[in-house]
Amino acid sequence: MQNFEQLGRELRQRGKTDAIKALAETEESRRLAGMLDRGALEQAAKSGDNEALRALLGSVLRTEEGRHLAESVRRLMREEGK
Repeated sequence: MQNFEQLGRELRQRGKTDAIKALAETEESRRLAGMLDRGALEQAAKSGDNEALRALLGSVLRTEEGRHLAESVRRLMREEGK
């Protein structure tokens, strides 16, 4: 959980929270969210099971949509001051 909090702070400091929210609200992101086992995700997050979180994320990132979204996030994070 600490890593997510740290990531959140970094996004706020870099002024990226609105852009990340916009990405999360795309149809592609909604489809990807539907692929996740929400119960397993919640359990892994609550228990701090990083391996389970990685496996769940990996299953989504192996899809074409997941790779596209990950690349969009990478590009966003490389942009400075936007």
